[in-house]
Formats: sequence, C-alpha cells, structure tokens
Amino acid sequence: MLARVANNLFWMGRYIERSEHLARFLNVNYFSSLDAPDELSQSRQFVLRSVMYMSANEIIDADITLEEEAVLFNVGLNLEQPYSIVNTFINAHENARSSRDLISTELFECINRINHSFKGYPIEKFVKSGLYEFTSMVTQSASEVRSKIKGTLLHDEVYAIIMLGVYLERAIQVSRIINSKLSDVAAAKEIYGDVIDGSYQWSTLLKCVSTHDMMRSFYKKTPSRKTTLEFIILNGKCPRSIKSCLYQIYKYICIISKNRQITDDSAAFLIGKMKADFEYKLITDIEDNIEEFIADLIEHLVLIADKLEDNYFNISDAIVKPDVKVATEVKKQTQKQ
Repeated sequence: MLARVANNLFWMGRYIERSEHLARFLNVNYFSSLDAPDELSQSRQFVLRSVMYMSANEIIDADITLEEEAVLFNVGLNLEQPYSIVNTFINAHENARSSRDLISTELFECINRINHSFKGYPIEKFVKSGLYEFTSMVTQSASEVRSKIKGTLLHDEVYAIIMLGVYLERAIQVSRIINSKLSDVAAAKEIYGDVIDGSYQWSTLLKCVSTHDMMRSFYKKTPSRKTTLEFIILNGKCPRSIKSCLYQIYKYICIISKNRQITDDSAAFLIGKMKADFEYKLITDIEDNIEEFIADLIEHLVLIADKLEDNYFNISDAIVKPDVKVATEVKKQTQKQ
C-alpha cells in the first residue's frame, strides 16, 4: 500500500470521529444549559465560550460578548473555518475519495451521500432552529459510517489503519472535552465556591462522550468528580474511555507494524508504553493534578499521531502542525488556569 493512500485511510477515520464529537459537544452543551441549576451554566455567553474553547481551542475573555448565530455558524457550517463540523466531514469525504479503490462501494456511497446533505443544509435554518436536527444528524451519520466500515470492509490492514485513526482521534477528542469541562467547573467554583458540587458539569461531560447511562449503571449513584473522571479515563470496559481507546490503538498498531522493527522512539513503542502505564494507573494517582495530567495526555497523543505519520504515512508537516499547535496551546492554557 502506498504511504499516501494509507494516510488517506488514517485521516478519513480521524475526521469521521472528530465530526461526531464536535457535533455532540455542541448539542449537549447548548441544550443542557436550558435546565442548568445555576445562573452561570445557564448563561448563553458561558456556553458559547465553552464551545469555542473545545472546537477552536480559543479562550474568549469574559468581557467580550459573543454573537450566538455567528458562533453556531462558525462551528457548524462555515466552510472558511477549518474547525467547523461541515469542513471536518468534507475532509473525511476527500480522504475517502482518494482511497476509493481500497474501500467498499457501500462505504463510499454512504460518506458521499452524507457529505452532500451536510453541505446542502440551510444556514439560516441551522442558526435559527436547526441546531438539534443538524447535530443529531451528524452523530447518527458518523455511527452509520462506522457501521459500514465494520460491516463491509475486510478486517485487514486497510481496516486496521482506519480504526487506528478512529480510536486515536477518539482519545484526543475525549481528552479535549474533559479539559474543557474541567475549565467550566473551575469557573463555576470560582464564583459559587463549594456551594455547587459540580454534578451538573460532570453529567454534561458524560453525555458529551455518550457514557452517562453506563456510568450511572456502573456506580449506581449521581456522577461526582472522582467517579466521572475514573470512568471515562480509566475504565477499560467503557468503549469511550481513554484506557479502552489505548487498548484498541495498541491492537491495530500491532497489526500494521508486525513486519517492522520496533525502536524506542517509534509510534508502536510509545503506544505500548502508554498502554502499559495506564494498565495499573488509579484515579488517586491523577485526581490531585488532573488538569496537568490531561494536558500531558493530549500532548502525548498528538506526539503518537506525529510518530505514526513519520513511521508509516510519510506525511508533510502541513497536516501535523494544527494538532501539534492544539496540544501546545492546551498545555499552556491549563497551566495558566
């Protein structure tokens, strides 16, 4: 397989997963705020700043008033914004088109149909009343594409490369969502102190990564800081947890690197090392400095993505730089907070 084609498959998986997480985060944060228990969490400005922090990695000062329709348009349908949901799926479509010979007709037609529906969604409807419909359509479409990947492709190296991209992107996006909600909790505590226990924000975090019901089933109690973070970071049975993603990343890197020599600075070595580190990690090891842990986690995941491209896909810096910048900025912002 050509490195260029492998790169297309890898990024197709990443962009599909990224579009789903962006859409769900926008949906959950916007509509959950309508029933929020405190004035800050109900504030539309607070919600919009949180959305911009997660999607565009921008910290908006509290004294700047954001225009709701402009923010929703930029995050949802603005073709000129590289972080927009529609641009993310367009990129997935372009990568699928470039690797057309290696994927099934059913998968390509699915991606092609969804791409046209996203690009043709009315902007006026979206910013006025179509937010729920559009974001729900994106999350359902991403699930449909993944089902086509799992159900119509041979489970060989092509499948392994796509799923490697999916699970790496999932780990990065879940980490960024955690980072964003930690920032929201810190802002609420600064205003209300210990009067607010943060259970609303923890519930919102769980819903953003589709783990709320299973977390309640697992712990049999209301989400708290400790149980929420433990579940979505360290629970290997939760398919959306960081630990579970690392297991899957390790599984698929073993498939595509079986004929390669593993050096101590290779992607396969870094993935194995991180998986082993998570194997025996406890929430008590990280809860006291969770912000720093998440910032370092994002940085290491982006480093793994960089190494994967160097080792297997021979990618130019043009693709790597945006994510490297995100990781660096997240670490700096977390340290400032």
